[in-house]
Amino acid sequence: MSAGRANLILESHFSTELHISEPGDEDYQPQSPPTPQLDTSPPLEDAVDSMVVPQQVVLSTQSPAAMKLGSHQLIPKNLAASSRPKNRHHTTVVTFPLGLEHSSSGSRGRTRHSTQGPDLSWEDYDSDGDGFALRRNRRNKSYRAAVTSLDIEAMTEGPGPKSTLKPVREDRAPSPGPARSPGRKRTLGRKRNQNQRGSFKDATPRLYQDVRERGLQSTNQDELLDDFVVVEPPVEDQGIVVKSYRPAQLTWSQLPQVKDTGILTMITPQERKRQEAIFEIITSEHSYLHSLGILVRHFEKSDVLRKTMTTTEHHHLFSNISVIHDVSKRFFEDLERRHSDNPLIRDISDIVQIHAARHFEPYIVYCSNETFQQRTLQKLLTSNTAFKEALKQIEGSSECGGLPMISFLILPMQRVTRLPLLLDTICQKTPQDKAEHFAAVWALQAISKLVSSCNDGARRMERTEQMYTIQKQMDFGRIKPFPLVSSSRWLKKHGELAIAAEELSIWRAFTNRSYYLYLFNDVLIVTRKKSEESFVVLDYATVENVKVEVGETPEGKMSPPAKNSTNYLSFKLVMSKNSEGRPEQISLVAESRVDRARWIVALTEHKQAGISTCTEGLPQYEATKAYMPKDPDELGLQQAELVIVQQKEEAWCYGERMRDGERGWFPASCATEITNPTAMESNVQRMKRLRKETNV
Repeated sequence: MSAGRANLILESHFSTELHISEPGDEDYQPQSPPTPQLDTSPPLEDAVDSMVVPQQVVLSTQSPAAMKLGSHQLIPKNLAASSRPKNRHHTTVVTFPLGLEHSSSGSRGRTRHSTQGPDLSWEDYDSDGDGFALRRNRRNKSYRAAVTSLDIEAMTEGPGPKSTLKPVREDRAPSPGPARSPGRKRTLGRKRNQNQRGSFKDATPRLYQDVRERGLQSTNQDELLDDFVVVEPPVEDQGIVVKSYRPAQLTWSQLPQVKDTGILTMITPQERKRQEAIFEIITSEHSYLHSLGILVRHFEKSDVLRKTMTTTEHHHLFSNISVIHDVSKRFFEDLERRHSDNPLIRDISDIVQIHAARHFEPYIVYCSNETFQQRTLQKLLTSNTAFKEALKQIEGSSECGGLPMISFLILPMQRVTRLPLLLDTICQKTPQDKAEHFAAVWALQAISKLVSSCNDGARRMERTEQMYTIQKQMDFGRIKPFPLVSSSRWLKKHGELAIAAEELSIWRAFTNRSYYLYLFNDVLIVTRKKSEESFVVLDYATVENVKVEVGETPEGKMSPPAKNSTNYLSFKLVMSKNSEGRPEQISLVAESRVDRARWIVALTEHKQAGISTCTEGLPQYEATKAYMPKDPDELGLQQAELVIVQQKEEAWCYGERMRDGERGWFPASCATEITNPTAMESNVQRMKRLRKETNV
């Protein structure tokens, strides 16, 4: 009798701990989580620990806890992270991803199962030593270990009589840790053997089109200690713990060799910012090299694409991009070597200065070919169906990220124009009394000189070809001719303008009702359009002898213009000396307010040459996407470039590019206005500093 009572008591203890069944619940599976209040009884816990092997507990989604919203799952203590206190014997509850219990079953022999994309490393939610973030990471590791050891087939089966308590297979290999799994895709900042020291190259590089260098941002970084370390803290009690999350960008402070060696505690906040700025040049060059490799391998060396065009078209399209790729590879290797020597990087300015002065000449050649490149691509897309189809197939591949080829072709121009801004960030983070500061200034001057040469090369090729084409189309007739092609002359704007009604005399009304104007930087030519490729010169005058008169119609007038009135679109050209040396005036009408504003700016812009524009109070815009100019008076923009807007007309803005002072029109949809006064002042100071140090 006493033996039976002892067995009954023991059975009661055992069933209470594992919660195999509950009275009156027939649908419940034999397995269910322990109730939390039982953990408060140490004698019972010790008794169960001595009798029940933890490895024999099989997890199931049919338990009461798993049936709740969020599918809570219990994790045995031996699956938790090794950093848990040894005296904790209760299980750890983590949040199970919704819908996993309904997922299709996989092979029983799997060693890894995930429905949420790439796994996370322990640094993914790190916030510079925040204890909460580390607790979150231990929960992630527990989740991965639990999912690895789950019987997925048992989870996906519906409730039925065959669902019984099954022991864990003893012959199953132990679940590998998240950092040791051979099939696991490595992530940025994964903690590995300290002898390996870790590297930002372990993960698949991001495309350079997706990189947003913080050194280009318009925030006042001097006021922010963590301007290069922006990590969003996880939300408490989040419904789904594991997400397809990837840090925006790996920073120097997140490197394992930096964290584990305690470098952050030994350097000043200013030095930490400097290290972040240096490291950003290295990592962004890595992404840039990766994108260049895709352009070379998948586009330039594609046999399918090559067969759809001539050799000349192929050369115009890709120019010397393979040489650019080799140059970038050598540059990155030198940067990486300096980084691997010591995680606390002394300086990279000498490397940048040497490469900019001695090895980056191919960039000038590539940028000089930009005009032919754009024209060839446009021609192939509009007239070559085979090329268009082959290009569509390549662009749709996963390696290209679904991005168009033009986004790869403009990468060298983007990179070479961003380097001065990134170098300037290093200059500002380096104390001015240090030798590294002077080295950074020299590197900044060298790379700025290269950018200037690239811009000049691109403009020179475009302007020379354009001038030869225009001269062939000009017919001076009875007007005294002059040589149009000159190395110091270029086209600023051209287009057709209607003649105002008061200018139309009886005989002129039957001849032509519009003029076609060619405005160069030193002369204005008035022509009549005979055909698409032929123009008869009617008159011309130097820009110094041309004056623009605008009607007195108030801009702020709210009432609409009178019917058939063109006052708000008209302006008058007054030539003090025309081709015959006598005064002449013409009243013209533009198509729209934007067209009128662009003509007035172009005709009066020479008067502003050499005059410093007051930037105080003017709005600033940051380009949200690249813009390729289509007309000579338009301004090309790279992503994240800053512009001081001097005039806005409908959907167009006229402004000055801050990095080099170039002016022109661009669509307002390509940029967003900066409203932070501190950021605006910081941008102006950077513009003045760059132009002073680089003689722009």
